[in-house]
Amino acid sequence: MTVPVVRFTVADRDASAGLGRPYTCVYDGQCKVCTRLSHVLEKWDRHRQIEIVSSQTPGVTARFPWIPVTAYAQALQLVGPGGQTWSGAAAIEQLLDVLPKGKLISWVFSIPFVRGIADRFYKWFARNRYRLGCGEHCQLRPPDVDFRET
Repeated sequence: MTVPVVRFTVADRDASAGLGRPYTCVYDGQCKVCTRLSHVLEKWDRHRQIEIVSSQTPGVTARFPWIPVTAYAQALQLVGPGGQTWSGAAAIEQLLDVLPKGKLISWVFSIPFVRGIADRFYKWFARNRYRLGCGEHCQLRPPDVDFRET
């Protein structure tokens, strides 16, 4: 028995090509907080450098096979030119560098210890987002998703 091949397209394009933007931001589309923040990101991206995609969009895992499926539930994923990938606080730092006027904020990451603090805060936020307005689905995250600090 052959399995039909389902191809995800965006405006009649293959998912691997995306929208032709240099960066793709993949967020948890079931999380209310993440979804709200994705709308803010879309407004800030005046030069349309970032494609914003929910991790639940069909074809995302096929498009970015090097990103483990559990990573999408743990943190924001940002894929840049050549497939370079940032996750969590590092993704936010890179997004700030890409966004117009983002460099007004991103300089903070050059201060000693700030990257470490930002990473810890991001992990704390990801673990506690259901308490911060996410909703019931975050309480029911897959059992193989580990939010503990490593």
